[in-house]
Amino acid sequence: MNLEKRISSKRIYEGNVLNLRVDEVKVENGRITRREVVEHRGAAAIVPILDDGDVILVRQYRYSIQSDLLEIPAGTLQADEEPSDCARRELEEETGYRCGEIVKLLECFVAPGYSTEKIHVFLARNLTKTQTRMDEDEIINVERVKFSEAIGRIRAGQIQDAKSIVGLRAAESLIKG
Repeated sequence: MNLEKRISSKRIYEGNVLNLRVDEVKVENGRITRREVVEHRGAAAIVPILDDGDVILVRQYRYSIQSDLLEIPAGTLQADEEPSDCARRELEEETGYRCGEIVKLLECFVAPGYSTEKIHVFLARNLTKTQTRMDEDEIINVERVKFSEAIGRIRAGQIQDAKSIVGLRAAESLIKG
């Protein structure tokens, strides 16, 4: 069901992580309007669970909101990269752990009102400690948290990152089940 037809499109910005375009569209009632679209190649996130049930989270400063967030590890897909490979790569880069088991939890659009970004969320188990390999511009603190405490931090508003909330809640059903 496509109720909007693109009439024209103009790329406004091309970047390393995203592009921005403005489309002129004709909507179902015949009116002409504009749609601003952030083009993003997608991302993968991972909920790493240790053998004792603790979860590994990362805390990093997010410039756009001028604050740090406690999150599950995640990153942007590289060209032609499988989401599970991206999740494994980001897990090791950001936390210094490799996983022996990976299970897809879900995929969802981050902000479909203006963005094409889809994030693939995985659960990781059978973790082995290696070492972090963060990007040059990343300053990340790794935090080991009891899983129930992470869920409590969602309720308390201390975990506010959408992918982390969705990922932890999806993992919760598998962990309790």
